[in-house]
Amino acid sequence: MATIEANTGSVKRAASNPGFEFLERLGYAVRGVLYVVMGVLALRIALSQPGGHAFDLTASLVFMIGNQYGRVILLVVVVGLAAYSVWGLIRAVFDPLHRGSDPSGYMARLGFLSSALSYGLIVVFGLKILAGAEDASGDGTQKSVTALLDHPAGGALTLGFGLVALGIGVGQFVEAYRAIFQRDLKGAEMGETTRKLVTTLGRFGMFARGVIFVVVGWFIVQAGLNHDPTEVQGFGGAFMFLGSQPFGHVLLGVVALGIIALGLHSLACARWVKLMGSPGAA
Repeated sequence: MATIEANTGSVKRAASNPGFEFLERLGYAVRGVLYVVMGVLALRIALSQPGGHAFDLTASLVFMIGNQYGRVILLVVVVGLAAYSVWGLIRAVFDPLHRGSDPSGYMARLGFLSSALSYGLIVVFGLKILAGAEDASGDGTQKSVTALLDHPAGGALTLGFGLVALGIGVGQFVEAYRAIFQRDLKGAEMGETTRKLVTTLGRFGMFARGVIFVVVGWFIVQAGLNHDPTEVQGFGGAFMFLGSQPFGHVLLGVVALGIIALGLHSLACARWVKLMGSPGAA
């Protein structure tokens, strides 16, 4: 028991290191920029601008590095998101933001774990690009489900994966309504107008992300039921699906603006979110 407590203390001290906290805040900023890029690209489609494309986060990353400074940008993204992924693990295991150990608390911490894994995969994706070994084309979600369906129990696994995505979408709607994330901000350092603006951005952004997850989850469920990976759509496909509906340009525009809002909220978190060494976190 003493050894476990000592190791826990060592992890907490390392997580409270100012240098690591800087990298975590960099991760929030990188995450924010990726969401803003994704939302702007989707908004271009809603506005019927030529050359509009709808991307997920990995494809947004590829879009960002398509210039002479691409490798430098990619390195910054990899370092920042790696720290953000570790922060997700810390939030899930040590609960510095006090989500608690009741069912709702465990669900929130499971969400932090899911976030850590998701951004960890983007880090791996970026490292492969740096090594010149990654094919950046195609829908990552569709590739994953195609591989999953090759498993003997692929249909059931894919169905479960889709239900999880639907659950995440519903969870985003709940989070948008309850706005528990307000507790994670250094409210004493924010003016009242700033706090309300950041909260509104977060609520709008989480609602929009919930819409996307519900659409993606529905398509994955259909793929699992029909054992057909071609029915799967990732974030980019979900944007295109929304745009093809009646009044689709309006619907897509609202969701795209929500994704941009989510990115701006993440940029605000880079400044004001509580980390392990912040007052009120433990």
